[in-house]
Amino acid sequence: MHKEFLMGNEAIAIGALAAGVNFVAGYPGTPSTEVLETVAKRNPGNVYVEWSVNEKAAMEAAAGAAYSGARALVTMKQVGLNVAADPLMSLEYIGVKGGMVIMVADDPGPISSQTEQDTRTFAAFSKVPLFDPSSVEEAFSMMKEAFDFSEKWGTPVFFRATTRVDHGYESIEIPDVEEYEKHEAEGFIKDPSRFVIFPRLSVKNHALIEKRNAELSKTLSEYPRNFILPASEGSRYTGHRAIATHGINYTYVMDVFEGKEHPEILKVAVPFPFPEELAAEFLKDKEEVLCVEELDPVIERALIYVCGKYGLTVRIRGKLTGDIAPSGENSVDSVASALAAYLRDDSLRCTAPELKDMPELPVRPPVLCAGCPHRASFYAVKQAMKGQKAFYGGDIGCYTLGNAQPLEMCDTCLCMGAGINIAQGIWRVEPDTKCFAFVGDSTFFASGITGVVNAFYNQADLTLVVLDNSTTAMTGHQPHPGSGRTAMGQVVDKVSIENVLKAIGLSFVETVDPLDLERAIDTVKRAQEVKGVKAVIFRSPCIAIEKSDRKASVNAEACIGCRKCINELGCPAIVLEGKKAKINASLCTGCMLCSKVCPAGAIGE
Repeated sequence: MHKEFLMGNEAIAIGALAAGVNFVAGYPGTPSTEVLETVAKRNPGNVYVEWSVNEKAAMEAAAGAAYSGARALVTMKQVGLNVAADPLMSLEYIGVKGGMVIMVADDPGPISSQTEQDTRTFAAFSKVPLFDPSSVEEAFSMMKEAFDFSEKWGTPVFFRATTRVDHGYESIEIPDVEEYEKHEAEGFIKDPSRFVIFPRLSVKNHALIEKRNAELSKTLSEYPRNFILPASEGSRYTGHRAIATHGINYTYVMDVFEGKEHPEILKVAVPFPFPEELAAEFLKDKEEVLCVEELDPVIERALIYVCGKYGLTVRIRGKLTGDIAPSGENSVDSVASALAAYLRDDSLRCTAPELKDMPELPVRPPVLCAGCPHRASFYAVKQAMKGQKAFYGGDIGCYTLGNAQPLEMCDTCLCMGAGINIAQGIWRVEPDTKCFAFVGDSTFFASGITGVVNAFYNQADLTLVVLDNSTTAMTGHQPHPGSGRTAMGQVVDKVSIENVLKAIGLSFVETVDPLDLERAIDTVKRAQEVKGVKAVIFRSPCIAIEKSDRKASVNAEACIGCRKCINELGCPAIVLEGKKAKINASLCTGCMLCSKVCPAGAIGE
């Protein structure tokens, strides 16, 4: 054993390795990405690791491994769980042989997501047990418990960590590589009565699942990580007010009470199946309980149910009563304020007098990087379509930032791959609109292909614009089918986007470097002359993986101060110095797009 200072996601990955995981698959998405990356980096040599094309593919591949008796881990963020829901809902009815842990990273805030969806609620919906760690160390230890639990009960399990656990750091003790468990998979044993889902089997297994989860509710009341923390000795709160909490919020609560007296606290580490008997024991002598939780009022609703079932007259407070914010991320400060109000004790509030007069931090909205090829792609389409009625469907990726001024080239963004289908719907309602659908190369493989097939089959008239920067840039430059390498470092044949589109049946498929602005504009114009589905592939590598040594420079004497370079491009490397444009050399990557926009020819290398 040895100590390491680890990020939560690293601890989760090492926990899986130490538990003898055999198979790991996932799709990148903040805040989950580092789990699979850490497995790949620390792979002792006997673990298969892959970045799957999407979460559905990852879930199904992991299910196959678990059917064969392997220990399988699948990773994703909360919105990725929606993509994986189709196989998951049936998988719970089938069950697994080897342990299968579904690591889902929830994103309260949200910090980098479309939604604040709560996987605890999804657990109850899908009837899948869920583990909810409260710290980096607990996340590490709980991973082995999750695998053991999964194998014992023959069910996949959720392992739900939120951003502050995923990206928090802690010094924890972990085993050396030679101390990792070894788990040998026995292989797939044919049994159609078990692994082939038919209605009759579903009815039978549904009943078994309900019976099992009722039993698990009792079993989990004795699970050591679900516990009642007694009130501190001599606490004035004994017997009437108490707190129920979970996950990182338990850590926040304990931070607020550090060195102070505290009431009785119920910590829920497995919110589904809910530990009813433990909760009933906790509630029996209380007048009020405050539920401190993020996202959905899962514990609050469960305690209200327990009160009704066991005939308890306890007032349950939390999100539903307005004591805890209904949305957004909690913090030590917000929890301290809620506890101070609930316990009528202002000494619990976080007070830092030296910070009172500090100015607010400036707002720093996300922007496309200086030299990002997506800027050139958007600008080329905008110039080609000047004066025409056009719709620009966006998608999930760095290029969603194309919605910001001055580009304003992202009219909608829903979920991965949706932009292509949304463009079809808009064109059907407004056939005089020139409809464009922007999609990144990674998103194209993850969920864009079906949209193109749908558009071609149903004879839509739209332009697909594939923004190919040769990486999955938004989540940290993971490989994908078009990058020519795998998560395990293997060099493989690239999947050609051009060949895929031509195989679907598209007759106009052209690839152009968006930084060749004149040619890029001409390509878009020619695409518009073709009826049906046509594709323009803008291919230029992300500046984070391939940078030029060039720098742009402004000739101050030639600059006429028109600000066109600033007002039309919005590149963070271009600033004003007086009335003249100036290039910030520390940010400039030498894409030279600005030189092609400048009407005075004042910008050069």
